[in-house]
Amino acid sequence: MPELPEVEVSCRGIAPHLQQQKIAQIIVRDRRLRWPVPEEIDSVVGALITKVERRAKYLIVHTSAGHLIIHLGMSGALRVVPANTPTVKHDHIDLVLESGKCLRFNDPRRFGCWLFSKEHPSENHPLLRALGPEPLTDAFNEAYLFKASRGRQQAIKTFIMDNHVVVGVGNIYANEALFKAGIHPKRAAGKISQRRYEQLVPIIKATLAKAIEQGGTTLQDFTQADGQPGYFKQELMVYGRGGKLCMQCSGRLKEIRLGQRSTVYCPSCQR
Repeated sequence: MPELPEVEVSCRGIAPHLQQQKIAQIIVRDRRLRWPVPEEIDSVVGALITKVERRAKYLIVHTSAGHLIIHLGMSGALRVVPANTPTVKHDHIDLVLESGKCLRFNDPRRFGCWLFSKEHPSENHPLLRALGPEPLTDAFNEAYLFKASRGRQQAIKTFIMDNHVVVGVGNIYANEALFKAGIHPKRAAGKISQRRYEQLVPIIKATLAKAIEQGGTTLQDFTQADGQPGYFKQELMVYGRGGKLCMQCSGRLKEIRLGQRSTVYCPSCQR
């Protein structure tokens, strides 16, 4: 599943092609996504796209007539292609621009979504209004996370993956950040000291920022009609490496299930 860095790279990849362009047409070939694609999305036909931004793992296309909310789900991908480019299997939606290009959405598993909101969705839409702060903003800081953790018996890994606490720290980056901070993923969030949160928060920010930077090399992929999704190979120290040797101590990494997700950690390095 695409995580925050991949969605941020998607946003950066498509934004220059969409912003300040008028929408000529929306073609919906299959409305059966995670939620049925609403007829209201036709409201933006003829409107000017003013901005494309990311909130958590949602992409928001702001227009003069309302807002499109896009989620890639588990297998969704976006491409900017000439509008007359032949479609392939699972090309469900085209956002056709007056420039002659279109934003094409392909989603084999159909867990993504395209929704419409007349009002600004970050403040009003039920999917977005209760989300926690963005991890790369000043609102997400050591004091905030320490305070939010007090009294919580929840494992630290599932705590930092909770979108009501902070958005976008998905499974990959929770594994990696906790390893770099030397924190055992099963430790209760409320029992971790302020000093350790002062170490963890900058590591979360740096881990995500590095992944976004790596993904910047794939931005051109968003205009290649026959390319794969513009996601990128990441340098991972623990995720997906259960049973292999720790890169720090050469001990054996352990893999467990935590919050129904694969969790890999080093029993020696993480306490």
